[in-house]
Amino acid sequence: MKKIGILGGVGWASTVDYYRAIAEGASRHFAKCGHGSPLPIPQMTIESVVQAHTRALRGMAGDEDSWADFDAVFRAALLTLERAGCDFGIIASNTPHARLHAIQRGVTMPILSIFDATAKATAKTGAEKALVLGTSVTMEARNYADRLSVEGISANERLPQPEIAKMQSMIDTDFYGGASENARGRLLAYCNRHATPGTAILLACTELPLAFPNHLDDPVFKAAGHLFVNPSAAHVAAALTEALEEG
Repeated sequence: MKKIGILGGVGWASTVDYYRAIAEGASRHFAKCGHGSPLPIPQMTIESVVQAHTRALRGMAGDEDSWADFDAVFRAALLTLERAGCDFGIIASNTPHARLHAIQRGVTMPILSIFDATAKATAKTGAEKALVLGTSVTMEARNYADRLSVEGISANERLPQPEIAKMQSMIDTDFYGGASENARGRLLAYCNRHATPGTAILLACTELPLAFPNHLDDPVFKAAGHLFVNPSAAHVAAALTEALEEG
């Protein structure tokens, strides 16, 4: 098996779930293959950055230079994983992927994109429209929209800034360290306001799927009358496929 490097910490609760999902997914794979106990899992190294630090380093949309310090923190973390002998890396967070083009400069280790994994999972739903929910960085950028368009899927136009701010506030309050008891209700109310029938809703912040504990390992699922895509689960599935390729 290939060794996986996980860049985590943004936030820590979803990093824990990435590790769990990879370990359990590998165990299920080897159990089906008839492997005896203990069931193998891939080697993993986690490099955890400090969210309070990286949040303060966020730049301004359209101003490349303003992101230099943010990019440097994540690039250093990836280089640490590379030196640790990881065969490939994953960033257990959606937000930094908006800067992946800059973050991975000088990193020779392959990095699996959450955009690619999510777009492929969304395409399998047959949906022609998508609503992208996440941090303000994710919702203001067009990374998901551009990648979805390759699959023939139209993403929503950018929501009004007050609505983007509401989602960011929800993530910071109801999803920090896990999903609060109010998280699911608030998230569904937001979806009811903005999702039209037949729309695939992308839970494009790695904490958002925590509101649906029965679907943490499902790249696609239905709940409360909505069709959801879980980018975290799609990303984990891609990592498992890559890690088990030689196993």
